[in-house]
Amino acid sequence: MRVLMFGWEFPPHISGGLGTACFGLTRALAKQQVDIVFVVPRLKSAPEALHLKLISASGTPVSAAVLRKFEQTVKEIWEDRLTVRPLESTLFPYATPESYAEQVRHQTARKEFAESESASTVVSLLDFSGDYGTDLMAEVFRYSQAGAALAAREKFDVIHAHDWMAFPAGLMARDISGKPLVLHVHSLEYDRSGQNVNVDVARIEKNALEAADRIIAVSHYTRSLIISQYGIAPDKIDVVHNAVSRKEARSVYRAQTNPREKLVLFMGRMTFQKGPDYFIEAAALILKKLPAVRFVMAGSGDMLPRMIQRAAQLRIGNRLHFTGFLKGSAVEQMYARSDLYVMPSVSEPFGIAPLEAMLYDVPVLLSRQSGVTEVLRNALKVDFWDIREMANQIIAVLQHPRLAAEVVRNCREELRAIHWEKSAEAVLNIYRNAVQGGH
Repeated sequence: MRVLMFGWEFPPHISGGLGTACFGLTRALAKQQVDIVFVVPRLKSAPEALHLKLISASGTPVSAAVLRKFEQTVKEIWEDRLTVRPLESTLFPYATPESYAEQVRHQTARKEFAESESASTVVSLLDFSGDYGTDLMAEVFRYSQAGAALAAREKFDVIHAHDWMAFPAGLMARDISGKPLVLHVHSLEYDRSGQNVNVDVARIEKNALEAADRIIAVSHYTRSLIISQYGIAPDKIDVVHNAVSRKEARSVYRAQTNPREKLVLFMGRMTFQKGPDYFIEAAALILKKLPAVRFVMAGSGDMLPRMIQRAAQLRIGNRLHFTGFLKGSAVEQMYARSDLYVMPSVSEPFGIAPLEAMLYDVPVLLSRQSGVTEVLRNALKVDFWDIREMANQIIAVLQHPRLAAEVVRNCREELRAIHWEKSAEAVLNIYRNAVQGGH
């Protein structure tokens, strides 16, 4: 089995949990003898030896023949709102049209495009150099051109696309090749924006999900949302839970825990979806009863300035620390130093971070609006909006070591059954059914 896979995150070119999930899943698939060509918008450096073929969409030549085929099918996705033209640009993980426009206002650049000596054969070389373009939708549009061009030159049995920015590329690859398309939903626009959805993003999701041969949802929570918001046939959607890669926490990290000062961790993007504002409000309540607790918010996003301002208004800035985006060993150290991990997401399709925290024997408190609760039934849970109950549960864990130990022990048992090999087996079966035209 050979798979052409589209995504915009892959380690070390990573911005969040999606890249972690793509790495874990593809590595487990490779153990199942699945050959994978993984396409990212651009590579910042030459990839090291991997379990798959990692290629960059930047520099992809678009032939006249591919462009003609592209123009025949593009109307289904874009409704004539965009024209086929070369633009310098790059894709950004988790970007929205609004946040992308904000970045453009701070930095713009132009680049000359290489032209083929035979204009009748090659129209342009797609460039994802890292400069900013002027419209996020044009970025996704051009990435879909790369999907069509790569599908014309690569050999594969099935196409797999991760989330909305890669969905059009997957659709174009299917139209060029005739191979079945599997869409992997890690997050929906209704997760990211609530009811204030971006209509263009929602339309891309809806059109792609309707056209896909099979759909993978990361949780039953997400599957229900796909059905209720987009009216997709339930029998076309399979649930495959995410997992976590096994690794041992270094003893030096464990030794850094301070028994005299409890540390409560929020690690995630500072966006509406992740509920950082509820964490801060709960922290303010906790500090009234336990003034020695320290809170850490690790992550970046559009809500970060507002969260810093709110912490100042609540006069808790000396007990609440913002680290910005962490990666690599800094993430491991932060987990190991924490006494409790809190994920107060408003709408979380899955959520890998709690599984990572549990590898370091850190108890976790999750919002009931999180897909990961489907596999962590013994974790502490609370409704994201109930900040008083959130504060009460945090206080209970910090004041009662036996409770914390019990949560860790129960979750550790559940963690043993959560592994990427199990997820890969399920995805491989989906591939086989898609290729055979079955369900």
